[in-house]
Amino acid sequence: MKQSEFLKTVMPFKDKVFRLAKRLLVSTEEAEDATQELYFKLWKNKNKLADYNSIEAFAMTMTKNYCFDRLKSKQASNLKLVHSNYQENGTSLQKRVELNDSVSLVHKLIENLPEQQKIIIQLRDIEEYEFEEIAEMLQINPTAVRVSLSRARKTIREQLTKQHNYGIS
Repeated sequence: MKQSEFLKTVMPFKDKVFRLAKRLLVSTEEAEDATQELYFKLWKNKNKLADYNSIEAFAMTMTKNYCFDRLKSKQASNLKLVHSNYQENGTSLQKRVELNDSVSLVHKLIENLPEQQKIIIQLRDIEEYEFEEIAEMLQINPTAVRVSLSRARKTIREQLTKQHNYGIS
């Protein structure tokens, strides 16, 4: 596989790889390093890529595994929590503050989900993968993907409702 063919094959999903890494590692710098490391590994094994049905699914699985390895390593204790702020032009200051708070709260709620639910919600709701693709990446049943996604969304919805109602039932 030549460089131009490799780039045509793997570059279209570079942003998805980065977003998954950022969701798991939180730090932008760590996510950039993970993305770079993944692409280096893909380049080293470029001749084996034709053996895979979906190179994108393979890359996402590699990203997930690499991020888990990073989180398990001793260096993971140095990772710090960094949140990006959501901005929308043309809204009042109060509305922007409320939106930023809501986006930050959703990020925190997603971070508190179990690992599998966190990955599934990232892949389905943010990266927009199909259930079968997610099941293949995580090596689980598509029904289990649906159940985990449903539970994750329900947990986030309940926590958001609780937060917005200030704990009042």
